[in-house]
Amino acid sequence: MRKLATAVVAAGLFFGGMGVAVADSKHDLIMSTPGVAFVGTYQWQPTSKVPSGLHVKGELRDKDSGDGHNVYLRVKVEKYAWGHLKGVQGRDIKVDKVYYDGAVLKTKEVRMQVCRDRGSLRPDNCSPEQLYSRR
Repeated sequence: MRKLATAVVAAGLFFGGMGVAVADSKHDLIMSTPGVAFVGTYQWQPTSKVPSGLHVKGELRDKDSGDGHNVYLRVKVEKYAWGHLKGVQGRDIKVDKVYYDGAVLKTKEVRMQVCRDRGSLRPDNCSPEQLYSRR
């Protein structure tokens, strides 16, 4: 009976450890469009870490500081509305943020793009939307 209990505990620890070991590694993240770029990395946080979402780290860059336009990072988590992380005209800002859905344990989908805010009369120009899905 003791051997069976020891085997069950050992198997549980082994398979539980496998879930932690499968945590995603860092990947390069480069997005750009005329006047703005984001260069950095992304990594899916394991479900054992709170918050469990997409960890984005890098720099949001205003590549054309003389144009008078602001830049921003646009992010959409799951089915929620788009959120904005505003940059500063003529400067680079550091980004170190986890994007997650607080209503679930495991965020599965995040969409991102970088944009240049060209004011109210002209449409913003944005990079193609990129989808990041958890495996």
